[in-house]
Amino acid sequence: MLKHLRKSYYSAGAAISAGLVLASNSAHATDGGGGNNFGDISRNVTESIADVPGLISALSYLFGILLGVLGIMKIKDHVENPTNTPLKDGAIRLAAGGALLALPIVFEAMFETVGQGEAVAPATLNRVEFNVQ
Repeated sequence: MLKHLRKSYYSAGAAISAGLVLASNSAHATDGGGGNNFGDISRNVTESIADVPGLISALSYLFGILLGVLGIMKIKDHVENPTNTPLKDGAIRLAAGGALLALPIVFEAMFETVGQGEAVAPATLNRVEFNVQ
């Protein structure tokens, strides 16, 4: 039974993935006809990763709160039964949660110290030559 369920799960996943890939119309690197060049691809990558710092901050806050709550629960377990649950388990979770909560602030201070810099446009590739004789 489990083998049949796993097989149908994999086939459904493959069908959904293939459908998403084939139905995607926005995966082109250019606005109109023409082929892809390095400048268009690098520009798309640069625009696509612009929201990654916000995602990292959100995940950091989320996992920081999660680890903080888990740390408090482990400390509660230690208070109820100190022989089975060591105090270090809760303390480690609380420290890791605090570090994750502080991570976006540290990143912002680091970027402000180093400086954001100017937006850099991708280099244009005009011609490629190979010395073939």
